[in-house]
Amino acid sequence: MKNKIDFGPSDIGETEILKETVTPDSEMKEWMINHVGNKEKPEDDNVTVEMIVNTMAEEFPEFLMAIAEENWIRGYHQALTDVQEGEKIAREIQENEPVNEKSAE
Repeated sequence: MKNKIDFGPSDIGETEILKETVTPDSEMKEWMINHVGNKEKPEDDNVTVEMIVNTMAEEFPEFLMAIAEENWIRGYHQALTDVQEGEKIAREIQENEPVNEKSAE
């Protein structure tokens, strides 16, 4: 079974980083670019981030799942924090609003 991540189309669009060509500026990147390039055989010989992600999904899905899970948990935690902060601000605004004279009667 081949694992391939479908990046689009989506409501939020595709990130530009997926289309970026990866430059071999470290030993590991050089190895990864060569490995993915030999496997994907891109016409222009450029290996993109998306090609690497798809290769990782196929050959090392546990790695991507660990990153995805951590990212999801951090995002969920941040969303809860944002909601709590928004509720706090809304309460402060309500408490500081002058009382409408008609509603006081």
